[in-house]
Amino acid sequence: MDPTEIDILNMVMNAGPMVKFVLLLLLFFSVTSLSIMIIKYRYIKRAYNESAIFTDFFWKSRNLSNAFVKAKQLHGSPIARVFRVGYVELKKLSRSGVPITPDSTHSSEAESASLGSGFTGIDNIKRALRRAINAETTRMTRMVPFLATTGNTAPFIGLFGTVWGIMNSFRGIGLKGSASLAVVAPGISEALIATAAGLAVAIPAVIAFNHFMHKIRIIESELHNFSADFLNIIERDIIK
Repeated sequence: MDPTEIDILNMVMNAGPMVKFVLLLLLFFSVTSLSIMIIKYRYIKRAYNESAIFTDFFWKSRNLSNAFVKAKQLHGSPIARVFRVGYVELKKLSRSGVPITPDSTHSSEAESASLGSGFTGIDNIKRALRRAINAETTRMTRMVPFLATTGNTAPFIGLFGTVWGIMNSFRGIGLKGSASLAVVAPGISEALIATAAGLAVAIPAVIAFNHFMHKIRIIESELHNFSADFLNIIERDIIK
């Protein structure tokens, strides 16, 4: 075993209770952040791959019924889930006999109908798609803010452990009445481990947070683009 590793392990084992508590807290942040990184990496990778498959199938088939069947098979695609919501809302309107019209004017029958019927038509589909996009965005960003929290707080937690350790070191110097390097160095080196651990936890968390947020923004943009294209298809090909 590397002597350096032995020295670091000895310093951790011989550290004070507060420094050990700080290191355990940083270990919790590290394990949790690593778990989130693995989960979100797999989730976003699957979302990218299946969304690409569905989008390619959708534009090649241009048949909404076939696309709906395909969308039900791709459970990891946000675009497929948004399409399913819009398609189900479209079928509900078709079965109810409500005219799907982009116009805000209503016939005399619509004016005499209930208040809820004034909001049927293309606006219902738009609202359903908007709610679905918001739900997908919330799902994609779930747990990701913890990475930002880790990146922001871990260095300060480590610094707190370092300051506490240095305080104890100087207290020991005062009690021994000696300020030689041999007396000061071990305590300060033990204290600095907390800062190093805080940085080691924070840096990967910040990198992962920025990476995931970049990917999520791309998927969110694709959701909005697909929603607009889907509405254009409905207005052009379905509305008579």
